[in-house]
Amino acid sequence: MIQKVLVAMSGGVDSSVAALLLREMGYDVVGAHMKLWDYVDVGGDIHKDGRCCTLDSINDCRMICNAISAPFYVLNLSQQFKEKVIEDFVAEYRAGRTPNPCVRCNIDVKWSEFLRKANEVGCDYIATGHYAIVEQEEDGRCQIRKGTDKSRDQSYVLWGISQEALSKTIMPLGAMLKSEVRSLAKRYGLRTAEKTESREICFVADDDYHRFLTEYEAKEGRTYQPGDIVHQDGRVLGQHKGTPFYTIGQRKGLGIAHPTPLYVQKIDVANNRIIVGDDEALFEQECEVENVNWVSISPPELPEQAEVKIRYLHPAASATVTPLTDRTVHVIFDEKQRAITPGQSAVFYRGDLLLGGGVIA
Repeated sequence: MIQKVLVAMSGGVDSSVAALLLREMGYDVVGAHMKLWDYVDVGGDIHKDGRCCTLDSINDCRMICNAISAPFYVLNLSQQFKEKVIEDFVAEYRAGRTPNPCVRCNIDVKWSEFLRKANEVGCDYIATGHYAIVEQEEDGRCQIRKGTDKSRDQSYVLWGISQEALSKTIMPLGAMLKSEVRSLAKRYGLRTAEKTESREICFVADDDYHRFLTEYEAKEGRTYQPGDIVHQDGRVLGQHKGTPFYTIGQRKGLGIAHPTPLYVQKIDVANNRIIVGDDEALFEQECEVENVNWVSISPPELPEQAEVKIRYLHPAASATVTPLTDRTVHVIFDEKQRAITPGQSAVFYRGDLLLGGGVIA
């Protein structure tokens, strides 16, 4: 019996090739583009926008589906995305944390709302163009491994996916290099073969978080208040423009004069202060991680040795991960790490195997 798969299509080369490969593998392919946001909510220039969810991206998806004889749908998930991703993004910055909205989107939209849509249209699986590998063990448990192309590996943002959702997920690009994906797209004459890609957050295409946060909060009748920039020794060095405009480890844009480089050490929302200090003070050896999800293994009862990433581009560092509760762990690194940032994801690996992850408290 031919199995049916709903492919999440962004309008880029990766999801285009994913759909093509699945068709070549014998699946009954259905393409779907998730409309995740509205210009009225996120701003930006509608005439100079290369993001997903734009008319150009939707047209590219439709052309690819026509080329592989697959039906195509546009799914309006903008309300769910606003409530679960954008509102969380703004609230986290307001609370002095630095969120990763891609993780939240994967948990609450792509592997929940999109999967629900797949069930509604009779699909057996969903598929994405992520560079990661999904495997199923003999005991039935699904595991995620890093993508073969280490420069493109996206396993870091997939730690929150449930076993049930993983069992219905296909990632056909996991074992491929990006160069191979583009070559395949060219060979088949796909119109997205040479399409450039953006690594910015989809709803902040200009990468101007100040603009986005200011405009979004203004629509809700809220503004950010200036406050003191304080040296770690207690001296007031200047004024900040609002705590959400700063993140741990930031050096540029502080607007203060000092004989030595200073970096954001702490965001003190309660007292509306930004604490700064020298680079050495940014290094810490431990942190707590909450909202933990163990992906590839059962939740451990004893401390687990792992390599831990605290940012997407952070080289994984050896650490001991100790369970405190079912959803909270304490991480102690073998060596101090720079700028451990609340709100970012801490993701645990054993070699290429994604063990799990959570949010730094």
